[in-house]
Amino acid sequence: MRRISLWEHAGLRHPAGKHSVNDWFEAEEHVERAHEAFQDGRWEEAESELRRALELNPNRAEWHFNLGLTLEAAGRFQDASSAFSACHDLDTDDPHAAICAGVNLLRADDPRGAIEWFERAQRSDPRNAMAYIHRIEAFSRLGDHDQAEVMFYLAQQVEPKNALAYACLADSLLTRGQTDRALWCLREAAHHDPRLPGVHARLAQAYAASGRLERARQLFLRELRQDPGDIETLLDLGILLVRMSRVQEAEEKFRRVLEIEPDNADAHFQLADLSLRLGKTDEAAEQYSVVLRLEPEFPGVRRRLASTMLARGSRPDAAAARELLRDDLEAWRQRPERFSDSEAEDLGIGLLDAGMAAEAREVLGVVARHLPTHLPVMHHLSVACFTLGDRVAGLELCKRILRADPKFVQAMHNMAVAYVYDRQWKRARYWVRQALRVEPDDPSLKRLRIKLAVHTAAEAGAWAWRMAALVLLRRRARV
Repeated sequence: MRRISLWEHAGLRHPAGKHSVNDWFEAEEHVERAHEAFQDGRWEEAESELRRALELNPNRAEWHFNLGLTLEAAGRFQDASSAFSACHDLDTDDPHAAICAGVNLLRADDPRGAIEWFERAQRSDPRNAMAYIHRIEAFSRLGDHDQAEVMFYLAQQVEPKNALAYACLADSLLTRGQTDRALWCLREAAHHDPRLPGVHARLAQAYAASGRLERARQLFLRELRQDPGDIETLLDLGILLVRMSRVQEAEEKFRRVLEIEPDNADAHFQLADLSLRLGKTDEAAEQYSVVLRLEPEFPGVRRRLASTMLARGSRPDAAAARELLRDDLEAWRQRPERFSDSEAEDLGIGLLDAGMAAEAREVLGVVARHLPTHLPVMHHLSVACFTLGDRVAGLELCKRILRADPKFVQAMHNMAVAYVYDRQWKRARYWVRQALRVEPDDPSLKRLRIKLAVHTAAEAGAWAWRMAALVLLRRRARV
């Protein structure tokens, strides 16, 4: 789609109606000042000038369109869609405003509303391929991937070699895990338009998903040769290099992002993860703290920072970690739908590590109901139960785990420890023997076996002393 320039006017006409010639000239002056502000990146000033122009003459469709582009550049996608909607109301024959309204609703996370606008654009111009192509993304966002494919084939009937159509369908296929078909679509997109923004990066992501890491690295580098300052590609390449254990190169990419955009929270977060991987706990804590200052709602940053503080082992760090986890716990209680099951599991494990077993049991209990076959969740839930002294619930969870996986060593170990506390020595020894058959070199199991052996020896010694005392008493009785 050819994007209409902000200042591509259809020609100036004297507005009909009640406005004077002076109003017309004043409105044009506001538009010119808005033009200058837009070029300088002063979005608020450009918006203000355009709104003044529209107050004087609200019937200029191109000014509404310009306002929409200004709001879009400022990241106010819902307001931008409203401005493009007003433009379309004044000029219903032009599909571009309808498409722009839909695209901005997509960016505002309203794919259903976006589809309505793309359908309007199709009615205005049935030969406009973009009305179909953007619906591929919209239906994919809604999870209706069959309809997304229908839109792809309709777009092909209009423009058989449209690279963007192939790229959008590839995103849908990747979401469904159909990596091979996605790779084919992305190769077709790159073939039809090698300059399509991000096509090589998308192809690299697909190769990375299929395990072909070196090919993915080469494609990321190719994308960066076209646009060396592409932050998203630099971040994705850095993450890929971490997977390839090329740590120094990954760190270089993340630091390159910070040279371009010093307040990029994603780059700080990746550097923190990298420092943690290298055992640099203090640096990791510092980077996580930066992320927390930049974006307090950054996914997982409180849990990561809390885990890092707990690893340092000092009392003030432990107290600060518990406060961070309480904040996350409160957010989870208020809006649990914002947490995926894996994020809630991480929160529960963090609470358990911080000694907050009751809170951990609350969170992990909910996750276990959502994922009844996910054994690690049940394991950590059993640990929380044991920590709280509820050995009955802990043992029942361990038995459920072992019914699903008879070689789950941690469950065997926990059962053995629980039976030791209950002074059921035979059962404890049984589960230690079972666990050692699976993991003969496990140090915690070896220590537990030694403890049980010492107890067995002590019991045998006590029995021997009792027998000796009994024999001595009998002899004295005979005498």
